[in-house]
Amino acid sequence: MAAAAELASRGIAVTVFESAKQLGGRARGVLHGSTQLDNGQHLLLGCYRETLRLIELVGGNIGQDFLRLPLQLDLHGQFSLRAPRLPAPLHLLVALFRAHGLNWAERMKAVRFMLALRRMNFRLPCDMTVAELLAAQGQDADLACKLWEPLCIAALNTPVHRASAQVLLNVLRDALNRSRADSDMLLPRLDFTALFPQRAAAYIERHGGKVCVACGVDAIVPQQDGIELVTAQGSHSFSHVICAASPAAAEKLLRPIAALAKSVEQIGNLEYQPIYTVYLQYPAHVALPHAMIGLHRRFSQWLFDKGRIARQHGLLAAVISAEGMHQDLSRDDLARRVVAELRDSFGIAEQPEWFQVIAEKRATFCCSPDLQRPSQQTALPNLLLAGDYTAGDYPATLEGAVMSGTACAWRVLSARK
Repeated sequence: MAAAAELASRGIAVTVFESAKQLGGRARGVLHGSTQLDNGQHLLLGCYRETLRLIELVGGNIGQDFLRLPLQLDLHGQFSLRAPRLPAPLHLLVALFRAHGLNWAERMKAVRFMLALRRMNFRLPCDMTVAELLAAQGQDADLACKLWEPLCIAALNTPVHRASAQVLLNVLRDALNRSRADSDMLLPRLDFTALFPQRAAAYIERHGGKVCVACGVDAIVPQQDGIELVTAQGSHSFSHVICAASPAAAEKLLRPIAALAKSVEQIGNLEYQPIYTVYLQYPAHVALPHAMIGLHRRFSQWLFDKGRIARQHGLLAAVISAEGMHQDLSRDDLARRVVAELRDSFGIAEQPEWFQVIAEKRATFCCSPDLQRPSQQTALPNLLLAGDYTAGDYPATLEGAVMSGTACAWRVLSARK
């Protein structure tokens, strides 16, 4: 949708084929009874400039669509960090000096680590795991567990012993080192289908394009003067095609094309990490101390109060990112564990009226060191790949997906000149 909206803004009439009945992919709205949810609790950062630009391009209003909070990390009863409204990176250094739950030596180690990253311009001579980088930079176990590990899992959805240190540094560079507002956390007040893809579809159609839902592509057939797409509703020919399907679907579509063997191999080599979201509807008076709060060494990693965020009072969301013991539990057992953690941590004695567990078992690629991700430009000049899994500085994030889409759009525009 990012690629299509960008092309539409440049006067190109595009056609979007969406296999599902609903737009959004892995960032979509989900209706549970009469309650609007997302397939996962997503969060944007202020440095997600391309995503925010496109939301506004298609008619969104950032001030109204998001609850915007300055950088804050709160592991209930264990650790808290809040950035003051100072220029970057001073805001982070002051926040580290004032952080609760760290002793003075740990605060100094964290500050020295960030200053060292700035001196090296957030570039490593060679990639390594985040765990290896933390050990090399003297970040002891308690400091890593309270500060760097939660940041790594939130950003990369990959455990520190498997995560790429360079990709994490790319995120820290953009979020913490340029402008104070880049580190702001933006919590959406709307479901993700309404936030961007629904608006983008209307924008595309207003600019002469078409958006076809429940219309998957069965085959991509290169031709001498373009590319043919085969769907259940018939075949269609285009000058350029941007394949923005999931990695598994893209691999299946590209495999019959011999020239794309390298791209297919790189997609096939990707490993994946899950994200589980447990939604719990409590009575309307139940609330958390903050809109977003973390738990330390529990199943629940981050908790979101949808009442504070989107006026869905009593609705709480617990997010569990990356691989872990939670995968061995049934959904009912996992929900019961989360209920117990809410009772023990916040004294919520009431039982939820209902719960819904949404498990995205292949939510993101495993962002490991030196991972060879496929380029947006394939071996065929008029066939491109878009998706958060394609080559780029970012891990599997909304911004990474959007940046891949706009990069493809610009390649198409350049080819048409």
